[in-house]
Amino acid sequence: MQDVETRTIRKVSVRLIPFLIVCYFIAYLDRVNVGFAAITMNKALGLTATMFGFGSGIFFLTYFLFEVPSNLFLDRFGARKWIARIMISWGILSALMAFIPGIARATGFSAETTFYVIRALLGFAEAGFFPGIIFYLTLWFPSVYRGRIIGSFIVAIPLSSVIGAPISGMILGMNGVGGLDGWQWLFIIEAAPAVLLAFVTYFYLTSRPADARWLADDERAWLSDRLDAERRQRERVHELSVFQAMFNPRVWALALVYFGLVACLYGVGFWLPQIVKAFGLSNAMTGWIVAIPYAIGAAFMIWYGRHSDAKAERKAHAAVALLIAAAGIAASTLTGNPTLTVVAFTIGACGVLAALPVFWTLPTAVLSGSAAAAGIAVINSIGNLSGFFGPYAMGWIKDATGSFTGGLLLIAALALVAMVIVLALGHDQALERVPAAQT
Repeated sequence: MQDVETRTIRKVSVRLIPFLIVCYFIAYLDRVNVGFAAITMNKALGLTATMFGFGSGIFFLTYFLFEVPSNLFLDRFGARKWIARIMISWGILSALMAFIPGIARATGFSAETTFYVIRALLGFAEAGFFPGIIFYLTLWFPSVYRGRIIGSFIVAIPLSSVIGAPISGMILGMNGVGGLDGWQWLFIIEAAPAVLLAFVTYFYLTSRPADARWLADDERAWLSDRLDAERRQRERVHELSVFQAMFNPRVWALALVYFGLVACLYGVGFWLPQIVKAFGLSNAMTGWIVAIPYAIGAAFMIWYGRHSDAKAERKAHAAVALLIAAAGIAASTLTGNPTLTVVAFTIGACGVLAALPVFWTLPTAVLSGSAAAAGIAVINSIGNLSGFFGPYAMGWIKDATGSFTGGLLLIAALALVAMVIVLALGHDQALERVPAAQT
């Protein structure tokens, strides 16, 4: 039995995880590259810090509105079709960001309004991608593997900065090429892979294990039996309909935890390039420095997810990671030394990134089927509202005070609140144990 388990998990991991990492790498890069573009784009479009923060965050308001329907469509139509649809639409809209000046002139809208509209449409287009993949992974991996598997998938977040930040910094130097500014080329070049990958996704992904002709018969049977047994085990304790999952108190409590976590992720992520640029660095050097916290955070995240799996413990791991995040972000406000500031942000990045894979083991341990699709989407959509709140609050506080200190302390406090909720909520580890029939 162990032999078929090992073979199956290895084969599924090799088939799915590298490809999904590449897809999410592009998705996350297209979502946050506006932070790098802002170094020169804000002046070109006449955007204040408050305007930029609002426009960066409005993505998450429309993302919120379409998140749950998008995940239910994925469950109905299958992952390969729906994820391909998401990728091609977000790629096209992300590229349109490059043409804000021309669109504004053609429509009569201001550049500011055009910026807001395209970011809002981008939120609609991308809604459902991340929770859809989290739900998709529950269809392929038993609970005991999810900490490391989700951690491996989410490594695309820091990788998008480790690789994307230096590239973005260099692309900003393409001013005048083809009559476009560097920030315009940034959006065009980084959007193109999403459109190309959409076609690959349609033909490459397999929606469910039962359709996996690339698994041997015994592997396909073992995986289906194991996942069915886990589903029955969860449903004996928490048998929820789609409607019940959407309004379940535990789901909403987890959404509040995710709200604090995402506030840290995007509140810092959208503004870090500008914070580092203020050290007096070139655009290219800014890219390399911004990559440091994410490179170290990526390694820590992978180790932390594996450690959580090995210990079969989730609550304390999530709480400790959130505490590290709060401490690092708060510490960044205590020094004006550029090196110490980067060290503090690195500590904060380790905490934020380590919390992500462990957090997503909490809802997937109690939800299954369509209820999982709906519940995960609710958590992600509510949590991602802080993707609007965090950047907007940072911009407003920056304009009001002339400093990022107040905004950074605010999102550090949200991480502490999230930690308290995790500790109060608890987690039933028995739901992640191997069902008796599968031991």
